[in-house]
Amino acid sequence: MRILSMDVGDKRIGMAISDALGWTAQGIDTLVRRDNKHDFEYIQEILDRYQPEKIVIGLPKNMNGSIGPQGEKVKAFADILKDYYNGEIVFWDERLTTVSAHKVLIEADMSRKKRKQKVDQMAAVFILQSYLDYINQK
Repeated sequence: MRILSMDVGDKRIGMAISDALGWTAQGIDTLVRRDNKHDFEYIQEILDRYQPEKIVIGLPKNMNGSIGPQGEKVKAFADILKDYYNGEIVFWDERLTTVSAHKVLIEADMSRKKRKQKVDQMAAVFILQSYLDYINQK
């Protein structure tokens, strides 16, 4: 079962995909956002290529668990995504995933410029791996 994850931001969307068994997450790409037409055409290509059975979208929450303005933007993005994807869309708490991604990339001694290009993809990997670990423990 392939699952796609997205770390949706205002400027970039990091993406990761699970292996066919649903055990591990691998980063696949970072979409640099331009406008909805461009963004969703590209996302459609990803959907056609990987044919995921489910999409997990990182939902940014405040530390107290409430959903702030960025979380509302992510929900609005998911509403548009439903026009392109008929499968299940799951929101997953993404608190601190970007911080963790930065930390891993710094520890890997990656330059600031390269980190900027990879951090959203790495955050999508963390979101998906956390989700996979959760469903596989059930």
